[in-house]
Amino acid sequence: MSSADPDPTPSQTASPLLPWLVAVAFFMQSLDTTILNTAVPSIARALQVAPLSMKAVLASYTLSLAVFIPISGWMANRFGTRRVFAGAIGLFALGSLLCGVSRNIHLLVAFRILQGCGGAMMVPVGRLTLVRALPKSQLVRAMSFVAVPALIGPMLGPIAGGVITDYVHWSVIFFLNVPIGLAGLYLVYRYLPDFREADTPSLDLPGLVMFSVGIALLSYVLEVFGEHRLSSVEILGLLALAALLLAGYGVHASRAAHPLLQLGLFHIRTFRAAVSGSFFTRIGIGGIPFLFPLLYQVGLGYSAVQSGLLMMPQAFAAMSLKMTMPGILARFGYRTVLISNTIVLGGLIMLFATIGSGTSVWLIVALSFAYGFFQSLQFTSMNTLVYADISGEAAGSASTIASTAQQLSMSFGVATASLVAAVFLPDRFHTNAPQMIRGLHQAFLVLGAGTIVSTGVFSKLKPADGSAVSLHRGDRTDPSTAAP
Repeated sequence: MSSADPDPTPSQTASPLLPWLVAVAFFMQSLDTTILNTAVPSIARALQVAPLSMKAVLASYTLSLAVFIPISGWMANRFGTRRVFAGAIGLFALGSLLCGVSRNIHLLVAFRILQGCGGAMMVPVGRLTLVRALPKSQLVRAMSFVAVPALIGPMLGPIAGGVITDYVHWSVIFFLNVPIGLAGLYLVYRYLPDFREADTPSLDLPGLVMFSVGIALLSYVLEVFGEHRLSSVEILGLLALAALLLAGYGVHASRAAHPLLQLGLFHIRTFRAAVSGSFFTRIGIGGIPFLFPLLYQVGLGYSAVQSGLLMMPQAFAAMSLKMTMPGILARFGYRTVLISNTIVLGGLIMLFATIGSGTSVWLIVALSFAYGFFQSLQFTSMNTLVYADISGEAAGSASTIASTAQQLSMSFGVATASLVAAVFLPDRFHTNAPQMIRGLHQAFLVLGAGTIVSTGVFSKLKPADGSAVSLHRGDRTDPSTAAP
């Protein structure tokens, strides 16, 4: 049912509050991780675990997003956008409440997974509701409006997390979502249109099981490398099982009428480069926000508030310089921007290895600002290249794959960053400040080098690839621009 039906009921009328409802959901999700990063050292002390062990709390949430994002569209079509969106907010708020009352890391991880189940549905279903409820003439303005909280959240998150941690209690970080969620539930049932498809194909349950279990095993292997002592045979066995499940899903997806993820889109060069390049790049940079509070608080002795202030320049640069990015892409094109920008990002990550107890705060701020700009340029470039050669009919499937790969790589990125740092620490459970600084410095060098290596994926692009989106004219006579 659409908003164009005659005599629409209030549930099918696009209320002026609709963009605000979706914007609040975007804000809740974007704020969650950034506000939590700053509190990691304090939560680790409260739960009596090593700071690096907190990676499971962050990675479990993004892994949960990666698992459940693929079914968000099916859920909305099958059960209706209002019911699913309300259920997503309810799960997110309930998971937040349970996280706040958790007093050991195992419960906290379990409830973060529950929180991620809700978060996985909020943003995709909210975006889908806007697309179906609003005329195209209003869609661009509405999408721009709801994107603003996604930029504000990372700006406010670090300092808010620091203030709450230093002056209240870390659990309040999670409790904040509860009243917002309750208000959201009321407004959703009152103002959100209810769209659903009359003929929804059955859920690809075998595909969901193979995909989710496969990536969960991969994530677990990354975690146990640093947390537990498993034999090499057990590690190899888990890796083999994960590979078998994911390979099985690949075969299944090629034969299923309605697969969970439309893997055939990877035959398109720009889509393949954007998604795979984003995946490998984010593995290198996805764990950096997890390492920063450890460097600033555990290594350098800053308070949580000071640590949050040192992380704010990244988000400020990303937001304030956002308007310059279309011009950069139009001037240089995707291939040049992604190759050069990935190298610069890797170099900047390696420069964080020079930060020590005698480093000027203003130098840290300048480095963070530069990193925030180039990181935002990287994300903008990769996210828009996804749709360069995608038809309108395949846009939904492309968005699902890109979002899933993004969350999966962020989960792997946190686990990888923690693993690399742990390798260089003599004892993760009894580490003094100088040892923590040295270990994190080595981690920055390794992750920076890995980020630079990921430029190999973008080298497969042609100079004119994505020009329909970037508006880059390129050199059309260059033989290298010819299709393979």
